Amino acid sequence: MGDVPAIAASVMELITAEAERLGFAMVRVRWFAGEEPTLQIMAERPETGQLTIDDCSALSHAISDHFDAMEAAGNDPFDITYRLEVSSPGIDRPLTRAGDFAQWAGHEAKVTLADGAADASGALRKNLMGRIIASDGAYIDFAERKGGTMRFAFTDVADAKLLLTDALIAASRPIDTSGADEFETDAISQED
Repeated sequence: MGDVPAIAASVMELITAEAERLGFAMVRVRWFAGEEPTLQIMAERPETGQLTIDDCSALSHAISDHFDAMEAAGNDPFDITYRLEVSSPGIDRPLTRAGDFAQWAGHEAKVTLADGAADASGALRKNLMGRIIASDGAYIDFAERKGGTMRFAFTDVADAKLLLTDALIAASRPIDTSGADEFETDAISQED
């Protein structure tokens, strides 16, 4: 697991530009190597923090069209077969931007720090689990479950995501629930 290879900086610009053209904000782009290499793109509508299936499809097609044109021009952005995955960040979303920590203050998160930070006892901690207290964009105040209150720089965050809790579920509402009753009815009738 890791970021898109450095050789693909222009690809990052292209992905970001396409997302913004469609009115979306980038959340994360990751490259997963392995048996089935995957380029994972997470984006959201700034006003909802989510994408619909149609939004995901539109972004996927826009990016694929650009990649196809690049390949036809002899400038293939990737020289291997890979899967393109476009999605909404989901309820237990990754926290990738400084503003994410301020927006989700009060919620539980799992954070991995690159260099670590001292907890209340002075011990250096890299793997944290607890509640985001506040963030000013540069620093994050965090109530670590075992280590007490801590403060660390946003630039030290290697990975972070919200933890699924009742409070997070209550704070996150689906943007469109139309068809949910039909889905439930279909699921019940298929079980019979």
